[in-house]
Amino acid sequence: MGLFSKFKKAWFAPMSFEELGEEFYEELEENLILADVGMNIAVDAVEQLRKRAYKENLMGAEKVKAALREILAEKLNVGDTALQLHTKPSIALIIGVNGVGKTTSIGKLAHRMKQEGKKVLLCAGDTFRAAAADQLEIWANRADVDIVRQHEGADPGAVLFDGLQAAKARGTDVVLCDTAGRLHNKQNLMNELAKMRKIIERETPDADKETLLVLDATTGQNGLIQARQFKETAGLTGIILTKLDGTAKGGIVIAIAQELQVPVKFVGLGEGIDDLQPFDAMEFLEAMI
Repeated sequence: MGLFSKFKKAWFAPMSFEELGEEFYEELEENLILADVGMNIAVDAVEQLRKRAYKENLMGAEKVKAALREILAEKLNVGDTALQLHTKPSIALIIGVNGVGKTTSIGKLAHRMKQEGKKVLLCAGDTFRAAAADQLEIWANRADVDIVRQHEGADPGAVLFDGLQAAKARGTDVVLCDTAGRLHNKQNLMNELAKMRKIIERETPDADKETLLVLDATTGQNGLIQARQFKETAGLTGIILTKLDGTAKGGIVIAIAQELQVPVKFVGLGEGIDDLQPFDAMEFLEAMI
């Protein structure tokens, strides 16, 4: 069963890839825009396909589709999609607005890493939202990993500090740190995120670090607005794209990669604990086109 086998393949309206006339290219461009790849990317991809089809005398649907996939794959190729967490401990700071599936993604990541034989510790850095730490503790129990938490309203920096000290004392491989869901335009909360990054740098200067932004695929182009601000504040190293199990807007993956030059590292395709999967560009595009 392929990675995107449960994906609803309704991204493009039905169209023929056999006749490469002007109408075909206009329809393709429109479909790409509707799939949320963005205007500039859609125009550029179609222009590249037009030139390639002429130069290579592409005939037949499969050759045209393959060429389009290769063009879009190149736009997704903006960095290593694998997590770079090899030191002991390594730290992943998980960020994003409320409602995108952040806590769930942390739990699923913890489960994946535990299955790989890593010793994982969750740090409940979201101290603002009621019951956030309780929800993270449920996931810690499901994944059978450690958790460090404090009371609601505690200083997130203090929780993070405790978590890093515990990780060093316990021989932890990876610390997954939750953060308060914040709006990208709330400067005080964004400043706090920058403070947490400084604590990580100070306490674990030689550790591998990832800053992963969780984005809801259904938010479409608004996700780019969020991501730009988060990248400026937190220095993103990767994207976790959730709720890809039924959206017709999956092209936002390409828009994010191109505009931010940040790779998509994981995609969420359902609610199960195993439904967070490493991102595979070609398999993704096979499902898309």
